[in-house]
Amino acid sequence: MKPPLIVPTSTVSRNALVLIATIAAGAAVYWLRNILTPLAMAIFLMIMIDGVKRSIEARTPVPERWAGVAALIVVTLGFLGAIAIIVQGARGFFNQASDDAVLLGPRLDQILADAYRLFDMPSAPTASELITRVDLSQYFTTVALQAQGVVTGAIFVMIYLGFLLASQSGFRRKLVGMFPDRGARNEAMGVFQRVRGGVEGYLWVQAVTGLLICAVAWVLMRAVGLQNAEFWTFVIFVVGFIPVLGGAVAGLAPPLFALVQFESYWPAVILLIGLQAILFISGNFIQPRMQGDNQNIDPVVVLLSLALWGQLWGVVGMFLSTPLAVMAMAVLAEFKGSRWMAILLSGDGEPYADEDEAAPPRPKRGRVNPPQSKAG
Repeated sequence: MKPPLIVPTSTVSRNALVLIATIAAGAAVYWLRNILTPLAMAIFLMIMIDGVKRSIEARTPVPERWAGVAALIVVTLGFLGAIAIIVQGARGFFNQASDDAVLLGPRLDQILADAYRLFDMPSAPTASELITRVDLSQYFTTVALQAQGVVTGAIFVMIYLGFLLASQSGFRRKLVGMFPDRGARNEAMGVFQRVRGGVEGYLWVQAVTGLLICAVAWVLMRAVGLQNAEFWTFVIFVVGFIPVLGGAVAGLAPPLFALVQFESYWPAVILLIGLQAILFISGNFIQPRMQGDNQNIDPVVVLLSLALWGQLWGVVGMFLSTPLAVMAMAVLAEFKGSRWMAILLSGDGEPYADEDEAAPPRPKRGRVNPPQSKAG
C-alpha cells in the first residue's frame, strides 16, 4: 500500500490562513462596494492621467506641470462626456422606443411567426402574450436605479479623484517612510511600474481596437439606416473594455434592434455578419499582436475575474476586472510564498522574469510609457 503524502503542518496552516483571509477580504469588498467602487474607478482614472501626462511630455515640449494640467482636463472631460453621452443617448433611445411602441407589437408578432414557421412549430405566441409573462415594472425600476447610480457614482468618482490628486505630492515621502532601505524601495517602485504598465497597456490596446471596431460598426449601421447609430457606436466602444461580455453586446445588440426596426431581415443579417467579422479579426489577429507581454493573463483567469468582480461590484467590476487581474499578478509575483498564484494567473507560466533579466526590457512593456521622456 502506498504511504500517504505528508504535508508539513506549517504549509497547511499557511494555506488555511490564506484561504480564510481571501474569503474575509472578498466579503469586505462586497459589503463596502458602494465605497470602494468609486475609489477604484478614481485610481483607474489617476493612472490614465499619469499615462497621458507622460505621453504629452514625451511628444511635446510642454513643461511637466502644464502637461499634468492638460492630462487632467482631457481625462476628466472624457469621463464626464462619456457619462453624459450614455445618459442622454439612453434617454433619447427610450423616448424613441416609446414613440414607436405602437408599431413594435405587430413587428414582434411577425418575427415570432416567421421563427416558428422556420422551425415548423405551430401556433406562435403573440408579443402581448409574452409580455404579460414578464414583470416589466421591475425591469424599468432596475434601469432607473442603475441610471441614478451612474450619475451618483460619477460624482463620488470625481470627489475621490480630487483628493487622490491632492495627496499625490506626498506619495514619495510616504514611500521613503514605508521603505527606508533603498533596495526595498526600488522593488516597491518596480511593482508599481509594472502595475501601471499593465493597466496602461490594457487601455491602449482596448482603445485602439475599440476605435477600429467602432469605425466599421458605424459605417455598417449608417449604410443599413439603423436608428441611433451614433449612440450604438459609443456603446460598442464602452463595452469593448469589458472582456467577453463586451464583444457579445457589440456583436448582437445592433442586429437585434435592426430586426425590430426594419421589415426585411437583410439589414440585421448584414450587421450580424459584418460585426462578427470585425470582432473575429480584432480578437484573433490585431489584439494579440498589440498586447505582446503586457497582458500575460490566462484566458480562463480573465473569464473568472469577469465573473467574480461582476458579482462583487456589478458593471464597474466588469469594467475593471482585467486591470485588477493584472495588478494581482504583478503583486503576487513579487513574494516567494505567493508567486505560485501569479504563475497560475499568467498565460505562459512566467508572470515576470527575474529582476536582472527584466530590468532592460521593462520600459518597452508599456507602449504609452516611454523611458526617460525628459532626456535629451
